[in-house]
Amino acid sequence: MSVVSMTGFGRGEAHGRGVKVTVEIGSVNRRQFDCHVNLPRDLGALEANLHALIQAAIRRGQVKGLVQVADSGGAATDGGLRIDIGKAAAQLAALRRAARKLRLPDDFKSSLLLQLPDVAHCAAQPGDPLALWPLVRQAAQEALANLQAMRLREGRALARDLARRIKSLRRLWARLERRARVTPRLYRDTLARRLRRAGVADEADPAALARDLALFADRSDVSEELTRLGSHLDQAERLMAAAAPGGRPLDFLCQELLREINTVGSKANDAPIARLVVEFKAQLEAIREQVQNVE
Repeated sequence: MSVVSMTGFGRGEAHGRGVKVTVEIGSVNRRQFDCHVNLPRDLGALEANLHALIQAAIRRGQVKGLVQVADSGGAATDGGLRIDIGKAAAQLAALRRAARKLRLPDDFKSSLLLQLPDVAHCAAQPGDPLALWPLVRQAAQEALANLQAMRLREGRALARDLARRIKSLRRLWARLERRARVTPRLYRDTLARRLRRAGVADEADPAALARDLALFADRSDVSEELTRLGSHLDQAERLMAAAAPGGRPLDFLCQELLREINTVGSKANDAPIARLVVEFKAQLEAIREQVQNVE
């Protein structure tokens, strides 16, 4: 699996039509895909296009984006700012009427124009927001490329750690299998020693002992659980070697591994197996935490 982290940040710029478009995109881990982009008011029509562009590149994670448009210099003689005088006059008149009725001082200043809705605009920005889409797309693609490069770098570190921990689980699984195979015999030998120490070994009913041993072997048999554990580890290793993103399948496998190892711990009735189960669960928990950040 090409392990990709869900955490990253990218920034891109594009110049044209007298403006500079800057796009910043950041992502963090989340089970599903969630995207929110903060656009200038005049470019709201581009939100759907930008959302689709991001979703095509990112499958899972919480994504936040910011788009800024500024005068690139030389395109407008008034510093790139355009004031809608008609809207400003109408809104200012309404504010003054309200101030008189409420007996408030008329202390409005020119800086108020920047706070009035839909009054101040970038002079170089075209009236049709779709005309800026090529620039926004170019900047967003650069930001996504930088974001993905960072996610891949972090992903390589995650992959090394996951591979190491899965190998550790494989070694613990092998030790569990070896111990589980000899546990009935060890129980039989322990029972025989206790009977000898109690001085009743010769009086014990062989048939009753055989039934007790068979009952213990049946209750403590974890061969099926260990077989499923081995199969899950095989799948995890195949996912790590595959090209497609496997964060969700790995997350599911971690849940299944935990379920099986819990059953092993509850059935085994053996102290060494219990210790191995604790080690297994500790490594598995570390894997689960890492997998939460894998796309």
